[in-house]
Amino acid sequence: MINITGAGRYPLGDGQVCRMGYGAMQLAGPGVFGPPRDPATAQRVLQAAIESGVDHIDTSDFYGPHVTNQLIREALHPYPDQLRIVTKVSARRDDKGGWLPALSPEELTRAVEDNLRHLGLEALEVVNLRSMIDAHGPAEGSLEGPWTTLLELKARGLIRHLGLSNVTATQVRDAQKSGEVACVQNQYNLAQRLDDTLIDELANQNIPYVPFFPLGGFTPLQSDVLDEVAARIEATPMQVALAWLLQRSPNILLIPGTASLSHLEENLDAANLVIPHAELAVLDRISRGDTQDRPWSGHGV
Repeated sequence: MINITGAGRYPLGDGQVCRMGYGAMQLAGPGVFGPPRDPATAQRVLQAAIESGVDHIDTSDFYGPHVTNQLIREALHPYPDQLRIVTKVSARRDDKGGWLPALSPEELTRAVEDNLRHLGLEALEVVNLRSMIDAHGPAEGSLEGPWTTLLELKARGLIRHLGLSNVTATQVRDAQKSGEVACVQNQYNLAQRLDDTLIDELANQNIPYVPFFPLGGFTPLQSDVLDEVAARIEATPMQVALAWLLQRSPNILLIPGTASLSHLEENLDAANLVIPHAELAVLDRISRGDTQDRPWSGHGV
């Protein structure tokens, strides 16, 4: 069993969680649609994550749809007291698996109720409102309507805390004018670092930042640099990418996902990887695009 205590802990919702969590999206079928090929293995992955110390699971009822939440309930209910399940709303799936906005008060209410039913909960610990202004990345625009709806559901006791996903810094600040933001979930990794300033602002407020797609958007050359660093410190590229995020800021919480037991073990083991300072300097060149001249290749750093 992997020990993930090296990742440390950070506040989320009503308690603290291990900074190495688990994302359930990949438990659904191809394209995050339909059931997994092997439901028993999917349940075992969830159980192994909990056995290893994971106490933060990220999910959504539009994964499948309904598939991942049902798997979580079948595998883990009744839930450990320390487990924090975070879900997200604002989208629905069509019959072919397409992603459609679902931001009306009725759709958001139904999404919260569906999450509660399929997870077997009386209240959701954290619900992230995912902006659908641009499904491919953060884009400015008002989220006041759906945010107000979720605040009303929170007041009814169906939600304990609210977060935001796929949002800009301005949208975070606007939301904070009417309610507490428990966390922010955006794309961020070694190559995609547009949220550097936002991460630091949130850290100053003790608000967790949850990056997704830790290897998304890498060019072949950037991947080569990551591979070289990983080889030198005897780790996998994914482990290096995850460990870099943990070292980037103490308020970063990770949710790497997988449907494989061996891949789960590999991901969780990144919690104990410490990247040397010299290699961090090499990795920082990836985000700056400074990867053409690599004098370290072939003779180390």
